[in-house]
Amino acid sequence: MDPLPSDAVQDVEPDRAGSGISCRTTYEGTVVTLWGDIDALLRENASAAMATLAARPDPDPVIVDARDVTFIDSSGVAFILQVFVLGEETGSPVLLREPSDVVMEVLDMVGISQRIPVVRNATATA
Repeated sequence: MDPLPSDAVQDVEPDRAGSGISCRTTYEGTVVTLWGDIDALLRENASAAMATLAARPDPDPVIVDARDVTFIDSSGVAFILQVFVLGEETGSPVLLREPSDVVMEVLDMVGISQRIPVVRNATATA
């Protein structure tokens, strides 16, 4: 039997080594992990993750783990913003977990860093 969409693991291999987007369900909620260069080349990975998030049957929290991001462009920022907006629409709290300095710099630059709640460690939220 196939797992439910909320239980599915979306871990599509990116077009280049060392970068990607994956989505998995854990006891915390749905964890979206970003690593390496988050840019337009990961469009398929981003689409698969968004499809998984949109198909979830309940409003569990969404945690975007961005600690291992080394580069992020406007398409990566758009992906994070789409996850946040989907969370607002579905009643799912969305947290950005330990974003790298690169991620925070870009989010600050485009003026949305204060809009998305950030978790700096497992016990503190901002």
